[in-house]
Amino acid sequence: MKIGLIVIGKTDARYLVEAIDEYKKRLTHYIPFEMEVIPDIKNAKNLSEAQQKEKEGELILKATRPGDYLVLLDEKGTEFTSLRFADYLEKKTHAVGKRLVFVVGGPYGFSEAVYKAAAEKISLSKMTFSHQMIRLIFIEQIYRAMTILHNEPYHHE
Repeated sequence: MKIGLIVIGKTDARYLVEAIDEYKKRLTHYIPFEMEVIPDIKNAKNLSEAQQKEKEGELILKATRPGDYLVLLDEKGTEFTSLRFADYLEKKTHAVGKRLVFVVGGPYGFSEAVYKAAAEKISLSKMTFSHQMIRLIFIEQIYRAMTILHNEPYHHE
């Protein structure tokens, strides 16, 4: 099984790009991981919120493959501790076919079509993070989960 992360828009801040790349590299020791960046919508300022969500939704769905298990990072999703998230990932690695794909939506969230295509939603926090930072935070949590599952000392209780 592979883990995928689909995000809208590239990461601009160099320090975040470097940190994301570091955790992506670390993750490859445990599980195949890929991050797909969907370019920002052109002329988004001329679109309504609903139109922007629709266009982003079409691109998100286009980036998925048959058999993907789609999980949205959504403020209304299930929250986990790091230990519970590790358990969640372990169960998914045995239950999901080819790819477990997490999605970070655009600034207005997801279109109705994306919500319908998703198997579930998870939330990283009740707090709001920038779309640039959430990538790093989430990839680090996947890495943390892998170290927990392998009984490595990265995570302390």
